[in-house]
Amino acid sequence: MATLIRMPEVAAGATEIVLSRWQVAPGTEVKVGDILAEMETEKAVVDYESDAEGTVYKVLVADGASVSVGSPILILLGAGEDAAAGDALLGGAVEVPATVAAPAPIASAPVAQAPASPIAAPAAAAAQSPVAAPAAADTGRRFVSPLVRKLSAERGVDLSQIAGTGPDGRVVRRDLEHFLATNATGSATLAAPGSAIAKQDYSSGYVVVPHTGMRRAIARRLTESKSSVPHFYLTADCKVDVLLELRKRINEASPVKISVNDIVVKAVGSALMDVPEANVIWNPEATHKFESADISVAVATPGGLLTPVIRGVEKRSLSNLSIEISELAGRARDGKLRQEELEGGSFAVTNLGMFGTKEFSAILNPPQSGILAVGAASPRAIVEDGQVVVANIMTVTLSADHRAVDGALAAQWLAAFVSRIENPLSMLV
Repeated sequence: MATLIRMPEVAAGATEIVLSRWQVAPGTEVKVGDILAEMETEKAVVDYESDAEGTVYKVLVADGASVSVGSPILILLGAGEDAAAGDALLGGAVEVPATVAAPAPIASAPVAQAPASPIAAPAAAAAQSPVAAPAAADTGRRFVSPLVRKLSAERGVDLSQIAGTGPDGRVVRRDLEHFLATNATGSATLAAPGSAIAKQDYSSGYVVVPHTGMRRAIARRLTESKSSVPHFYLTADCKVDVLLELRKRINEASPVKISVNDIVVKAVGSALMDVPEANVIWNPEATHKFESADISVAVATPGGLLTPVIRGVEKRSLSNLSIEISELAGRARDGKLRQEELEGGSFAVTNLGMFGTKEFSAILNPPQSGILAVGAASPRAIVEDGQVVVANIMTVTLSADHRAVDGALAAQWLAAFVSRIENPLSMLV
């Protein structure tokens, strides 16, 4: 029996999906579980597996088409069926969706066709209805601004030829510029003689960059998070001299280079095991408490921020953790993450220390209940045993979902994290 394949909802809440590339062509034999196509959601590429078997008769959308969920995309013929069965299914049941072209990028667009000179509009109005200065008609005197008097003398302009549009018929700069622009008496530019700067065009423009699906998704999710999740924040300073020394020694002996961020992620996972009550997410029906530390790591990509999930962090060695983070981050930048690699987890880590940022607060990534914002480690003066000393301090800020994590619990978790990060050997034994 001929089968009509429709665009599935490969990501929760998706209404439109890009069919990135077909993996089958007309005549291909398909079995249940075979990959039919690569689908591109707002943040990942997903392999779509067939839940039917047969022979591909007709592909209904082209590679790169943006297709609504539920729209027909492919027809399979059953054993012994011919083209008539496929044509009957297509013609009698559905309308083939058209390929949706991506919006063409708009090149340079000047700001709303702004006038070349801010004086042009009033001058044009003056040209349409010139008004002679009343005082000049009565007494022969011309009311002229000092600047215009100076500029007209430099240009050799007879002010009696210019109708003033200022208060009481005063001749103002716009009147002189209009006169110069419409007469051969002088230059239209009112720059001082020899001034090249005044002749430059200072108008500004902009380029319209259409939103990508990923950027729209990020904007929507962050807006929902900030407006619907009750965030609260806790900040702590971590002394990381021991950590930096340990990292140096590890990297001298290990073929896998460990970053500060790798150790931070490990410390977050260890702290979640120390305080398991914080390893939770809020759900309308019940709180979900996790047994393992599955942690998202924020990765900056050209299209926006992605947060692949590292699973079982507490069970991994630092070298294994470093390899996994590097591999996922590389595929995130190349746009090759799978949907399942972006789902799950109860916690996230975002690190801007490499940019020199001292401290910041982050927005939660729903449904996760916590995200740790990590700043740069830098030498600072602190007091130890009543003495002022210099130590490398790293400031971290925890953002927590108050529905699932109370203030005291968040403080307990943060204290556990600080203890782990300041005593990194505790994570290696």
